[in-house]
Amino acid sequence: MVDSGATPTGNLVDNLVDHPQIRPVSFVLPEAAVRTEETEITSRAFDPDRSLRALHYPLAAASQPPPGVGLAGRDRHPGVDTSAGLTKPAGLLAVYPLDAYVEARMSGSQPDVRTPIPPDEQPARLTALEAAVRARSDLVPQVGLVLGSGLGGLADELVDRVSIPFSEMPGWPAATAPGHVGRLLLGSLEGAPVVMLQGRLHLYEGNDAGLVVQPVLLMGRLGARVVVLTNAAGGVNPSFGPGSLMVIADHLNLTGHTPLLGANADALGPRFPDLTDVWTPDLQRALHRAGETEGVELSTGVYAGLLGPSYETPAEVRMLRTLGADAVGMSTVLEAIAARWAGLKVCGISLITNAGAGYTGVPLTHEEVLAAGAEAGPRLARVIRRFIRDLGES
Repeated sequence: MVDSGATPTGNLVDNLVDHPQIRPVSFVLPEAAVRTEETEITSRAFDPDRSLRALHYPLAAASQPPPGVGLAGRDRHPGVDTSAGLTKPAGLLAVYPLDAYVEARMSGSQPDVRTPIPPDEQPARLTALEAAVRARSDLVPQVGLVLGSGLGGLADELVDRVSIPFSEMPGWPAATAPGHVGRLLLGSLEGAPVVMLQGRLHLYEGNDAGLVVQPVLLMGRLGARVVVLTNAAGGVNPSFGPGSLMVIADHLNLTGHTPLLGANADALGPRFPDLTDVWTPDLQRALHRAGETEGVELSTGVYAGLLGPSYETPAEVRMLRTLGADAVGMSTVLEAIAARWAGLKVCGISLITNAGAGYTGVPLTHEEVLAAGAEAGPRLARVIRRFIRDLGES
């Protein structure tokens, strides 16, 4: 990066305006930073239309940190208080914590969702995400809720709701799956503070497994100790018809992916997490009690998670049944693995939206998934509300 032949003068030029006569060293100012003729940053007000500016420093200037900023090391990711980048001056709030992940918020660009995120990179990314949330809300949730396809109506019942679109979170893309609004919400449900995901990120959208599970890990970072995962699923067990609600007792991860691939983050979870009780038995029982209280019938079964986005073939459905699956979908399993790894208690409910391929001879469509969600969603919402209420009273 450093050109030993560069002039030692302290000139600073903007490559969007000036035409440097020397070979440069490139650095990046935080988003919304504005440079004066004296090269000082005069504004940090958020402006979604302003992009980042790469500035060219001669060698001597590059070796001297700006006033109030300490040079923490050089790497391809300029960061905040990390070994790779510039340390943030004291008292400067990272409302949009882009010093660590500037590329995620560049105007007119999308984050690279395919780049692998190993576990040891999650802590720094979660710190940036937490700062973005804390700039909007200081609520500390007790429970995290993930609402699957067609099940987002429960979000309307949040009291004192704060809503953050996925696209305004550092490194997160907008949700693209139909029926997934793509918002992180904080508020009160049945008197309990909760954080809620209205929609989720999927592998089939091209997202890396580490990115898919970040929302659930963020729930834990914000304070939640219990995570409730919901999804729309196809019925593999012939006795589960459309509209059935199934408490998840176990799962089959058949996605071919894991969020724990790569160097571990020991501060978050163990290298080899035990998944014997990934679906917490006490919480399963609590869900069933909530269903009984509300007069809503709940079954119990095993959820199989596949990659998608194509639905299963009849032969695959028969295979899944042989393996012990009762329902099949394209989400949830990676979130459960990551949550358990991070020490969170996990429970979940699948809404059976249709019979598996080959059972009825009728082609499968996403429209029937959303329609089943609209019909059964209110019943599921009653169970979750009661579950949250009982949890708060226990």
